[in-house]
Amino acid sequence: MKTKLFTSSALAIAAALALSACGGAANSAGTPGGTASAGSNANCPGGEIKFGIEPYEDPAKLTPAYDVLAAALSKKLNCPVKVQVVEDYSAEVLAMRNGKLDLGEFGPLGFVFASQKAGAEPLVSFATAEKKLSSYSAGIWVAKDSPIKKIEDLKGKSLALGSVGSTSGDVLPRFGLRGVGIADSDLKMDYTGGHPEALLALKNGKVDAAEINTQTLATATAAGTFKQDDFRRIWASDPIPNDPITVRPDADPAFKKAVKDAFLNLDPADVAKVGAFLDVTPPGPMIEVTKDNYQPLFDLAKIMNLTEKNL
Repeated sequence: MKTKLFTSSALAIAAALALSACGGAANSAGTPGGTASAGSNANCPGGEIKFGIEPYEDPAKLTPAYDVLAAALSKKLNCPVKVQVVEDYSAEVLAMRNGKLDLGEFGPLGFVFASQKAGAEPLVSFATAEKKLSSYSAGIWVAKDSPIKKIEDLKGKSLALGSVGSTSGDVLPRFGLRGVGIADSDLKMDYTGGHPEALLALKNGKVDAAEINTQTLATATAAGTFKQDDFRRIWASDPIPNDPITVRPDADPAFKKAVKDAFLNLDPADVAKVGAFLDVTPPGPMIEVTKDNYQPLFDLAKIMNLTEKNL
């Protein structure tokens, strides 16, 4: 069963805003040799570019992948790019609002709050090999031999979710449940802390069902840690446009243009490792996006009455 919300032109998402500090794994990528000549380079405000990443996967896995992308971006701009995988979705919004980040990759719904609360401006996202905006889907899965056959059967059952405020790991599954008359209070929701953790809860028999999006499904299947034949998907969302990479609103217009051009001119090989986490394989180039691509997510936030206090 699918829950209809998104159109083919703009597809959907969710994330968070509970004001907290920025943390997580950090690293810096420069030009070959480990440094980039900043000096008076207009593309290098403050001597380095601070690039925040939402924690949609284990930071220890994300950081090396984003370091490859950051190194390529650094070479294009002649400026070190420091990657920061933040502690949670709200921390990234807060960091951009407080001027601690120059660039930020947000989940689709996270972008809603980053736009509203921090003025984040979308630049680019991840394209397919056909140069189309890539997407993914939220899903709810159960064990193959489970008596649960459809989403309506989840009333009174336990459901593993990812992180509070996650587009595919929290809000969209709850939106799907609401669509069949199941309120949050009608089942036991277990927030496990992330997409991989939700999958593991189902795999280990800790819950009756779990959210598993197509990105996590692809990663776990490729790693051999999840056998799809042992489980069944009972619900899926419409496609969700992949994460936008955004820039802080008060950045110099020349810097915004330079960064966008640099991203658009990256070789697909430079984003391949990140693309694998986003289920974009084989990857295409980066593609320009605007707020319009994510309008269904703004609509979703209104439908679900979401504010930063909920997340």
